[in-house]
Amino acid sequence: MFKRLTLAMIALCSLATINAQDTYRNPIINADVPDMSLCRVGEYYYLISTTMHLMPGAPIMRSTDMKNWETVSYVFDKINDGDRYDLIDNKTVYGQGQWASSIRYHNGKFYVWFTANGAPGKGFIYTADKAEGPWKLIQRPRHLHDGSLFFDDDNRVYIFCETGHLVELNEDLSDVKEGGINMILFDRDEEEQGALLEGSSVFKHNGKYYLCMISMKWGVPNRYRREVCYRADKITGPYEKKVLVETPFEIYGGVGQGCLVDNADGTWSSLIFQDRDGIGRTPCLLPVRWIDGWPMLGDAEGKVPNDYSKPYQSMEGITSSDDFDGNGKIYGYAGEKESMLKLCWQWNHNPIELYINQYGVTERAWSITERPGYMRFRTARKADNIFNAPNTLTQRMTGPKCNGAIKMDISQMKDGDRAGISGFQSDCGVLSVKRDNGRSKIVLTKESMKLQRGNRVIDHVEAEEVASVDINSTIVYLRVYADFHEKRDMTWYEYSLDGKKWTKIGGEIPVKFDYTRFFMGTKFAVFNYATKHLGGYVDIDWFRYEADLR
Repeated sequence: MFKRLTLAMIALCSLATINAQDTYRNPIINADVPDMSLCRVGEYYYLISTTMHLMPGAPIMRSTDMKNWETVSYVFDKINDGDRYDLIDNKTVYGQGQWASSIRYHNGKFYVWFTANGAPGKGFIYTADKAEGPWKLIQRPRHLHDGSLFFDDDNRVYIFCETGHLVELNEDLSDVKEGGINMILFDRDEEEQGALLEGSSVFKHNGKYYLCMISMKWGVPNRYRREVCYRADKITGPYEKKVLVETPFEIYGGVGQGCLVDNADGTWSSLIFQDRDGIGRTPCLLPVRWIDGWPMLGDAEGKVPNDYSKPYQSMEGITSSDDFDGNGKIYGYAGEKESMLKLCWQWNHNPIELYINQYGVTERAWSITERPGYMRFRTARKADNIFNAPNTLTQRMTGPKCNGAIKMDISQMKDGDRAGISGFQSDCGVLSVKRDNGRSKIVLTKESMKLQRGNRVIDHVEAEEVASVDINSTIVYLRVYADFHEKRDMTWYEYSLDGKKWTKIGGEIPVKFDYTRFFMGTKFAVFNYATKHLGGYVDIDWFRYEADLR
């Protein structure tokens, strides 16, 4: 059994401050938190990340020491840009949706900029008085890929986006400024045979402009990644270039794309992520050494610092157990008490809140108050598989190893219903209770989702039944284990009928990070969907998360 870590430990750790002499284990967040943007306001660092098709989206994380992070809000509840955000007619936003946000603090307000990839090709600008929310949508500007928002000292506003593209915005951020600066500063990383430059992060220091980007080549066996910096005295250039970090880290290749931030004591730190296959893209904490006016990353040798004698940081502020009792930090859709969930959870696409049952009565599709202390999942729309099933609830898996378990009351399932848990990925394992002809059985399937070329429509799903067992109990316990250590990227599953004796079912099932489909790390997923009749439901008593941080 993995060692259980508690939020109390997080609270103790949060008292620590950044100390240049401290050692720690990287990745500092051993979970999928890609495309980071970072700002510091007073004692707190605020981080925003990409979560694409998951809702609510644009998670805001907070830390006092750049090591221990907790989710404190989401920028938005849903994106209402068409059927694909609702998983209707096999249309999806897998791998698209909210992408590469930028968070800034300016004149007493927080601002977030991001683009939603795919149709209708528009961005979002939100603002808030506090990073903890509430957030308010103020503009829907045009699409500008991987934008880094920048407020200059003269209050002019810019976006650095795409590959070296500088665009001036209207003062109210409504759109590109007519007659303003709009220029290509540079194109590809010509020094490295046209390597792609993206993931802009811009800041100003001692009167100079610094634009940091990842330089990368897709398909290169050793995963060519490095972080480069362009520096200029004027925002329009000319810019000179410096490689900030170029080093392999463990067996996963280089690190690249992230952000730099000043600390309260005048030093600087950075978060730069690394692609680590099935777990996703994980942030690494690197010190910043200012040398001849350049912010060089890493230790004295330019390496990613790593103390193997220490465990990875606890993820309990990001991934968490839940008793569905309403305690702890919660996030409410439209402020309704009925709809409150802990911040660790995100839905796969927009959730269905209400539906009309067979008697013409409107019911909630899910609730944590209908049966206090339980999460009730009703089937509100038919689906063929987990990939197009609405109201699948997810949270991040964590490395190097973790497991998640649920206790579930299945007494009100209807024929054709499927409910259970998954190590959710575009190739994954799914452990379900299946109700057919009034009988129930636990079934493990190996499933793979394929998307049509050129769009996000599910083309087909391959499902192979690995193992099954008939059951008579109305209470079942299901568990998924995951091992991401050194690219193992395997999951396996267990079930129990009494919560004490657990039985492994089937064998190991690999999970695969694939940027052409999900483009995110593997998630815990709890689901209930109907293949025949609507209105059946399951009650989840609890979700238990455990992590092995060694």
